[in-house]
Amino acid sequence: MPIRENLREILRANLRLSLRPAGRVSARLLASRAAPFAAALLVCACKLPVHTDASAPLPDPFNPATVQLLDNTHWQLVEWKRADGTLRALPGINDNTAVGSVENPNARPITLDLSTESGQRRASGFSGCNRYFGAYRLKDGLLSFSQVGGTRMACIGSGGDIEGAYLEALAHIARSGVQMRHPQSLFLVLENGDRLTFAEQGAASAPAAASDAKPAQ
Repeated sequence: MPIRENLREILRANLRLSLRPAGRVSARLLASRAAPFAAALLVCACKLPVHTDASAPLPDPFNPATVQLLDNTHWQLVEWKRADGTLRALPGINDNTAVGSVENPNARPITLDLSTESGQRRASGFSGCNRYFGAYRLKDGLLSFSQVGGTRMACIGSGGDIEGAYLEALAHIARSGVQMRHPQSLFLVLENGDRLTFAEQGAASAPAAASDAKPAQ
C-alpha cells in the first residue's frame, strides 16, 4: 500500500483511539499504533528534496538590475576573449611572464576600481603600464566611462602593448553584466564582439567560467 494511504489509515486509527475513554486504551496499544506512524514519517522525511545554493542555477549576469550594484567594487581583468574565440595576452595573467620579472618589470594585472567615496562616481586602476582615472555611469543596465585620462610613463612588454587597446575598449562597451554570486565577476562585451572578464580583485586569478577559447596569440 502506498505510504500516503498508510498514513491515512494510521491517522484514522489514532483518531478512533483518541475518542475512546482513556481507561480503555493501554500504553502497549498506543505504542504499537504510534510506531508505524513514526516510521512512515521518517521514510517521508528521507525523500524530501534537498536544495543548496551550489545546485541552484546561476542568475542572468546581464540582468540590468545587477549592474546597479557596481558602486564601490574592485576588479581585476582575468580574460580578454576576441570575437573569433582567441585570447589576448594579459600582463601578469597569461603572457608567460612572471609579475615584476626582469624581462617585464611592469607585468601587473589590469585593474578597475569603481568608487563613490568622493560623492561622485569615479573610476581608476592600472591599465598595464600607467595608472588611469575617469568617471563612470550606470544607466539602463550599462556601465560606461568618460573623461578617462592617465599617467604617461613609457613601458615595454605586454603591459605597454595592451594598454592603449584596453583604454579604447572602455569607450566602446556594448553590454555589461555582473555575476554577484561568489566569486563575483564583471563582464564587458565590446561593440566588436570582444568580451572582457574581470574577477573580484583578490578573489581569483582565472575566469569564473571555464573557457573553450584558443590559446593566447
